[in-house]
Amino acid sequence: MNLKYTIKKDIEQALIKIGLKNYYKPLIIAKKKTELGNYQVDNLIKIAHKNNIEPYSLYEKIVFLIHKKNIYKKIIFSYPGFMNIFINENFLSEKLEQLFNSSRLGIKHVVSKKTIVVDYSSPNIAKEMHIGHLRSTIIGDVMVRTLEFLGHNVIRANHIGDWGTQFGMLIAYLKYKKLEKKLQENLISLKEIENFYCKSKKKCDLDKNFEEQSRKYVVKLQNGDPNCYSIWKKIVKITMNYNYKIYKKLNVTLKQQHTMGESLYSKMLPDVIKDLKEKKIAIEKNKSTIIFLNEFKNKLGEPMGVVIQKKDKAFLYSTTEIACLKYRYEILHANRIIYYTDSRQYRHLLQIWAIARKANYIPHNLLLEHHTFGMMLSKNKRPFKTRDGDTIKLTELLDEAINRAKDLIYQKKPNLPKKILIKLAKVIGISAVKYSDLSKNRNTNYIFDWDTMLTFEGNTSPYIQYAYTRILSILKKSTIRIHKISEKISLIKNSEIKLAIKILEFEEIILIIEKKGTPHVMCNYLYELATCFSNFYENCSILFSEKIKTRKSRLKLSFLTAKTLKKGLNILGIKTLKKM
Repeated sequence: MNLKYTIKKDIEQALIKIGLKNYYKPLIIAKKKTELGNYQVDNLIKIAHKNNIEPYSLYEKIVFLIHKKNIYKKIIFSYPGFMNIFINENFLSEKLEQLFNSSRLGIKHVVSKKTIVVDYSSPNIAKEMHIGHLRSTIIGDVMVRTLEFLGHNVIRANHIGDWGTQFGMLIAYLKYKKLEKKLQENLISLKEIENFYCKSKKKCDLDKNFEEQSRKYVVKLQNGDPNCYSIWKKIVKITMNYNYKIYKKLNVTLKQQHTMGESLYSKMLPDVIKDLKEKKIAIEKNKSTIIFLNEFKNKLGEPMGVVIQKKDKAFLYSTTEIACLKYRYEILHANRIIYYTDSRQYRHLLQIWAIARKANYIPHNLLLEHHTFGMMLSKNKRPFKTRDGDTIKLTELLDEAINRAKDLIYQKKPNLPKKILIKLAKVIGISAVKYSDLSKNRNTNYIFDWDTMLTFEGNTSPYIQYAYTRILSILKKSTIRIHKISEKISLIKNSEIKLAIKILEFEEIILIIEKKGTPHVMCNYLYELATCFSNFYENCSILFSEKIKTRKSRLKLSFLTAKTLKKGLNILGIKTLKKM
């Protein structure tokens, strides 16, 4: 359940009954020092002053209306104007029992189910994924896992860049070097293709004839030339087969059926151009097709021009994006579309959205969201790169994480069988990289640090994973079978109450992610939950408590903690281990 939401609603209803028509929404915060209450109404003074009432008088009126509800043990006033709320232990116990018997930790499916398209990962074709793709891929995956858990119809859209000018250069270069047959026979790797792309780009800059030939191949490909299409299709297949292996390694839910590249909308482009011209939204200027947007200005203060077709009749990325938006609304019936791309794409997306609305391809009430993210930086606060200054390949980063985890585990347990060592290293290493990224607010840059992410202390994946395995170990040692316990959870000590409340906050965290797409709140929550359990473990004997009733209660509380940790890590796409 969502305790904060319940308290907030109770107070809002009380304010309405009191007769306050204009009031600020109650701000409910969780208290760290629980001797002053479990929750606090933080803006009581503001609400009171807006309505010319003394804070204490308002407090009395609210308490009179809500104090009999079974959620509240007591509500006290502290000067100059705070309401401190203590939650009833019996109420907590009842709610924990509901969670104990629920496979979903008591979280119901949404009543208003939406079709939500989540556009994430989006690697470039003919190139290996690099670390710049990590954030989009794993943050987007947390969002789809969260939305699906809540019951929404989620459509994963891996919008790969498979229809741009680079294919003209690549096709021209493969023909120039007579490498077509070798490509079709699977004798060329993705690394070689990326190398060919770099060489073709340099040749374009130096050789005008080659540049012209490349342009012609782009147009041929976009017009459906069989030979160009065959080469293109093979390059895409080689790239994506490579990427699927990385997704599997990362424990990301993207599959082949989720690939919706630029090419998917290619047949729509001529009709989109024609329609935009007929609606007088697009015009021809210097043989190019352009849309001028009054709401966006260039450096000269003039309406921004968005080119949607070049002089040579080649389509652009912007054309594809307009068609893509039209497709997602008309064919996929999206109610909400979320983009996980670099912050530099924001202005471009705003322009595309504006064009699509002008053309009536999408309604004004369609929810369009750009969930931006910062960069991964090295310790010198510069973009994280190799010593040579090259962008680090994602597969190299993950291999490094596994090797570092292997060394760490070997130092602690040198006698582990090799097979188990490798299995643990893969889970711990990959999880550490993912968690380190996800635990940072996606809107900010962050410093990538191997030492802090692989430690078993602080807000790290190893710490949370270890907390989970520790609880499993406790439960395994018990002679009492968890699901045979019929007695209710009894909360007496302060550390038990704090742990109970923290478990019940899980739904609140899920709903924040659903709304804002911020995985770091889940990481912070899991760290606090693991810390609460550690405090509970130190202050409350579990296996050796004198009373059997107390022992059973604490075992159930431990089980619920493990259940919540596992579900939270699963939402983050991080695997749990039975032993560490």
